[in-house]
Amino acid sequence: MNKIYITQYDIDRLNKLLSKRKPHDEYDKALIEELARAEIIDPQTTPSDIVTMNSIVKFKDKNGDSHEYSLVFPEDADLTKNKISVLSPVGSSLIGYKIGSSINIPTPKGPKLLTVEEIIYQPERSGDFDL
Repeated sequence: MNKIYITQYDIDRLNKLLSKRKPHDEYDKALIEELARAEIIDPQTTPSDIVTMNSIVKFKDKNGDSHEYSLVFPEDADLTKNKISVLSPVGSSLIGYKIGSSINIPTPKGPKLLTVEEIIYQPERSGDFDL
């Protein structure tokens, strides 16, 4: 299993979000498991190759098709604008991974393999620490 990294700022906000959502559904539980195994890092020194909240991420599926989405909080999710919730199967699986990481995403039709290709925008890299 790939190691994941979460900024202190992101984990604080995600834990607050999850504490308000009880009982937890299966995607909440998947995110809770990811957060529990994450290495917590300082937002100011976050490597630029890590998917953080509000990052714009390009990933490819096993067919080689590329997809580009912003990873956002549920209230900002809008698939018509390519904004996926961190509580979705893809969102909860992408957070904290590095460029080049391959991740199995649970879906109703079985696992789907995605590979992080590029981080087009990362708030920490751009000095946007309060998004």
